[in-house]
Amino acid sequence: MPPLALGLALSAALIHATWNLLLARSRDPQVATALAAVVSVTLPLPLVLATWRASSAVLPFAVVSGSLELGYLALLAAAYRRADLSLVYPLARGLAPVIVLAIGVLALGATHSPAQVAGVVLVAAGVVLVRGLHGGAHPGDLALSLAIAGCIAGYTTVDKAGVIHAAPLAYYELVMAWPAIVYGVAVASIRGREAVRHEIGAATVVAGLGMFAAYSLVLTALGLASAASVAAARETSVVMAAAMGGLFLHEEVGPRRLLGAATVVVGIAALALG
Repeated sequence: MPPLALGLALSAALIHATWNLLLARSRDPQVATALAAVVSVTLPLPLVLATWRASSAVLPFAVVSGSLELGYLALLAAAYRRADLSLVYPLARGLAPVIVLAIGVLALGATHSPAQVAGVVLVAAGVVLVRGLHGGAHPGDLALSLAIAGCIAGYTTVDKAGVIHAAPLAYYELVMAWPAIVYGVAVASIRGREAVRHEIGAATVVAGLGMFAAYSLVLTALGLASAASVAAARETSVVMAAAMGGLFLHEEVGPRRLLGAATVVVGIAALALG
């Protein structure tokens, strides 16, 4: 994995963990997420238009990826209504790079070095170790988490092929604009104007800009390295989120989390060397 691609993916992971922290601390995470998604496709629009480059060939990729993004938002909301963040997030984000690797090998005929395969597996294992499963998980919660991971793996694989037909910022807008609006309108209709009004603020704006920045960095990294490697490095956001939880939310970070973090670091090293 080229150093630049690794740096972009890790930067995206840090930004992703930060905006998730902001949304997790909000009064109504579902409404805050919907508002942040709308912010992510509206405020950066002048920059997107100034750097616009897209061919008509990108449209099928944008439609498929956008559909998966919409599914991801809906499934994530459903999962968080019934299960803990500490169950859903590590499973969904940790399994995604493994699924990307499997898609690349089985469906697309991609080849990966042994170091890359080991790196993906180690990152996925470390991500789960960081937060753990806590036992007693309902099969429905596990199924939702797996479905979310499938959406993440799906749009990552599609984006790898689609981003070559557009500049990263233009591609982001084409993929995310309509899912953000559809999800935003749906949540606003269900939760009401008062709930929306309470979540409008600086934290929501920063979270939305973080969504835009993190995804754009990942798209740029996908132009430089394999989808499996980028996905694995990107999912280190769970480790970063655990550290932020300890620093800002006073969560306990014990030996299991430290072991998970060390496993992720070894996995990243394997990806970089591969």
